[in-house]
Amino acid sequence: MFAKILVANDGSPGAQKALSAAITLTKAEGAALHMVSVEELPRFPATIDEVDAVRGEENHRFATVIDAARAETQAAGIALASHVVIGHPVGTIVALVAEQHFDLLVLGFMGHSQLYQRIIGSTTDRLVDLAPCAVLVVK
Repeated sequence: MFAKILVANDGSPGAQKALSAAITLTKAEGAALHMVSVEELPRFPATIDEVDAVRGEENHRFATVIDAARAETQAAGIALASHVVIGHPVGTIVALVAEQHFDLLVLGFMGHSQLYQRIIGSTTDRLVDLAPCAVLVVK
């Protein structure tokens, strides 16, 4: 049913649960597993140095996330292709799903207050609405 699975991983506990679920599905389906982490840059950086500083911090943070994910997938006997993309999480993940033709997007659930969700919404909600493939939200 699923040939290519993409799991979003920002290093949060919810993302860890999503990765575990994606590993289980990958093994059951015999699918290829990919992981995406989104590097968000400041909306209005003051200087190029500010952009470079943020990139350096994010790349260091995601290196740890990627290493941990690789160790977990390797222990499960699964290869992992990782992608670090720059931009807003919703737009960049939707674009990656469309470009790479993923069959399933696996996301961790991040709870917010009802007020927050009514006023601002959530990244997970928007990805469920906009992703051009099946989406699994793991709690």
